[in-house]
Amino acid sequence: MPTAREIMTNDVTCIREQDDLNTAAKQMAQLGVGSLPICGEDNRLKGMLTDRDIVVKVLAEGRDPGSVTAGELAQGKAVTIGADDDAAEILRTMSQYKVRRLPVIDGHELVGIVAVADVARSLPERPVGDLIEAISERA
Repeated sequence: MPTAREIMTNDVTCIREQDDLNTAAKQMAQLGVGSLPICGEDNRLKGMLTDRDIVVKVLAEGRDPGSVTAGELAQGKAVTIGADDDAAEILRTMSQYKVRRLPVIDGHELVGIVAVADVARSLPERPVGDLIEAISERA
């Protein structure tokens, strides 16, 4: 079974925790992505920021995205996967936490991102179908 390192996207761009959400939104648009890892001054992962976070937690509440930082939306410990964890572990983790993207960590260093699409390309159809069903269920 392939490992996270083998199927991840390794060209990862972080948003710094002190950057405002206007900066984050522009960066997402330029990169064509819907999420960015939030990295601290120590280059360690602090969380994940999604386009949905910006809309629901900032815009919908009438807050100014130019005055809210990415770090303010980093909640708790980010769900991650180890670079050498296999696809079965990726599926279990995505399913358990109902997430579609996982930062890939090697030691304490962010080395990539594994998305559902990456898993879909590397595995037979049924496990991916089970994953999509699990993360799409309403809690």
